[in-house]
Amino acid sequence: MKRRYQESPSSSFGPPHSKTKYNPQGDSQFLEDESTKIFARKVADHYSARTNQTLEEREASPIIHLKKLNNWIKSVLIQLYARRGDAVLDLACGKGGDLIKWDKAKIGYYVGIDIAEGSIEDCRTRYNGDADHHQRRKKFSFPARLMCGDCYEVRLDKVLADDAPFDICSCQFALHYSWSTEARARRALSNVSALLRPGGMFIGTMPDANVLVKKLREAKGLAFGNSVYWVRFDEEFSDKKFKSSNPFGIKYQFHLEDAVDCPEWIVPFHVFKSLAEEYDFELVFAKNSHEFVHEYMKKPEFVELMRRLGALGDGNQDQSTLSPDEWEVAYLYLAFVLRKRGQADRTQANSRRDRGLIHISKEDIMCIGND
Repeated sequence: MKRRYQESPSSSFGPPHSKTKYNPQGDSQFLEDESTKIFARKVADHYSARTNQTLEEREASPIIHLKKLNNWIKSVLIQLYARRGDAVLDLACGKGGDLIKWDKAKIGYYVGIDIAEGSIEDCRTRYNGDADHHQRRKKFSFPARLMCGDCYEVRLDKVLADDAPFDICSCQFALHYSWSTEARARRALSNVSALLRPGGMFIGTMPDANVLVKKLREAKGLAFGNSVYWVRFDEEFSDKKFKSSNPFGIKYQFHLEDAVDCPEWIVPFHVFKSLAEEYDFELVFAKNSHEFVHEYMKKPEFVELMRRLGALGDGNQDQSTLSPDEWEVAYLYLAFVLRKRGQADRTQANSRRDRGLIHISKEDIMCIGND
């Protein structure tokens, strides 16, 4: 298979800063101010307003090959770490775009949570097979529950006490929205850690801070981009320096054609890794998307998957492929895998799958929030 792109350097992650240990008994560090909630609502409204596309509309997208590449990356992660019968927690599940991937992995139970009401409703119709847009199968093989709420604010271990433990947690292209404050970042990791079994896996994708900062410093001003995306930092970062003592709340505006137009936050990966360790996670790997593609395209089964998904064409009649500008956008992201410390014990499975439904009505969607 031909690939028309250049090899890119791997992301380099510096040593973690020493941090004060968090006392998990208290919730004082999880308090939020109103401005944080306003930004969270802005992000939720943005994704709620995005309508489901028909197959024709989707194929006409200026970033269709990037979307297919991202689907390939997520599919590879799921194939690598999901096992038959797994209980899955999908944080920021969006419109349920990964449901088919989980179904192919033959999971046993699924809980999806998203802050955007419109997205959860679309996820519900997709799960039920009611969606008439490129719905490939009518019924999924696993029971599911859907919830609407901010999983970076709400304490989920109480809400999902009867559903836990989960075998795998996924958070795709969304974890950076938790990085607006330390409180939200800690809540996100606290929730995942509390709900995963020992040995459970946390898989995800998020912006690569090293690449964003590198591109910012190479730019003449505070913005950079190409024909399909732009990133703009506020004037407060005019010196293009970021204090290591305050790694949270480094905001920028991100625009991606036909996909995203909202505020996002830098996630310095060495800080993320250090914080995750406080919540009993160990890093399995973190790879920039360019590095991820080059590594897993060496495996025949994933080459075939790439051909089927069509990010690089199908190797036959379809010669269309990822554009250089789309490939540059891919460079902005990384994939990560964390493992919950402890001896793996898959015998903890209980009757939680009985809590799931095969058909979800609007009334079945639980809205969760802090008391």
